[in-house]
Amino acid sequence: MPLKTVRDVDVTGRRVLVRVDFNVPLSPDGEITDDTRIRAALPTIRYLVDQGARVVLCSHLGRPKGKVDPRYSLKPCAVRLGQLIGREVRIAEDVTGPSARALGARLRNGDVMLLENLRFDPREEANDPGFARELADLADLYVNDAFGTAHRAHASTAGVAAYLPAVAGFLLQKEVDVMGKALANPDRPFLAILGGAKVSDKIGVIENLLGKVDRLLIGGGMANTFLRALGHGTGKSLVEEDKVDQARKLLEKAKERGVDLWLPEDLVVATALDPNAEHRIVKKEEIPDGWMAVDIGPDTARRFAGAIRQSMTVVWNGPMGVFEVEPFSRGTFAVAEAVAGSPGLTIVGGGDSVAAVHAAGVADRITHISTGGGATLEFLEGRELPGVAVLETKPDVTPPAG
Repeated sequence: MPLKTVRDVDVTGRRVLVRVDFNVPLSPDGEITDDTRIRAALPTIRYLVDQGARVVLCSHLGRPKGKVDPRYSLKPCAVRLGQLIGREVRIAEDVTGPSARALGARLRNGDVMLLENLRFDPREEANDPGFARELADLADLYVNDAFGTAHRAHASTAGVAAYLPAVAGFLLQKEVDVMGKALANPDRPFLAILGGAKVSDKIGVIENLLGKVDRLLIGGGMANTFLRALGHGTGKSLVEEDKVDQARKLLEKAKERGVDLWLPEDLVVATALDPNAEHRIVKKEEIPDGWMAVDIGPDTARRFAGAIRQSMTVVWNGPMGVFEVEPFSRGTFAVAEAVAGSPGLTIVGGGDSVAAVHAAGVADRITHISTGGGATLEFLEGRELPGVAVLETKPDVTPPAG
């Protein structure tokens, strides 16, 4: 059933605790180097401000390990958010202590404040009920708009919902709706592309998708483990030896289910992960000893791109090679261009894939770029996300059959 959102509740004059994801990258001198995550939360924040809510934002930043560490203060985020929404955003000096309570008590309709880094308190990651209660005491309503942390059962993502009415923000709602449709009722052909370094990170995703997709394309380092499962030599390429058997079983399962599972037919191989290293294109069964696969080859890139452009639902997670090193980026960028040119719903998730579509200059042609990393993977695995499971849903209004 669809989630209740901030539009489904009265927020005027109410203190609203909003879990956002302001885990932004900072330079050594504390400057925000990429404010994408702050901008992603703006629709929910602006809506609440316009409706006269009293907004209490909370987020984590980095890994301060349960201790106050000025390097991970959210003060730069408060400043940047204030610039973006055109009003002052006050930040508490603590998380749920005297400063937070005093600032919260002084909020007027339309005001916005930000608690200090949730992970300055060790009780956050422990999902401590007492800490969840302290967060809840700061508000009358809870809104989760942090899809990127929805797979964590922490006090601010799951525990607080035991004490307050809990609904979704617009960002989280969009993530769940778009990816939920892709998995439950996709327009076909439905194609998924998986890459990245390790099969072990994606076994659950592959198993879940094999029951849903028409075609699965596998590239990146994880393809090497599948090639080894087929009996091919892989030189000194990254291979998860303990997952070769699992890869073989997944290949068999794909065949049983009638899913076209494509592996690279040719590869770019190199003597080292260095832009100046000797590199060449070889067939998948011809990787020389002492060389490593670093990208899909041009024939594979063309074949993958053709299949992508013929699909009506495309989900992509993981690059096709070491795309950060220029000579080895062409396969990933070819896939990015093809996904951008697909005529249907396109979803890109995972930090490296998102970075790739931005680097390729095609991000604005992707239907949906997911803000989640681990959360996106767990959603694609079909797992229940704790931060979503605790939210209220709209009543089922489907008329009875007959």
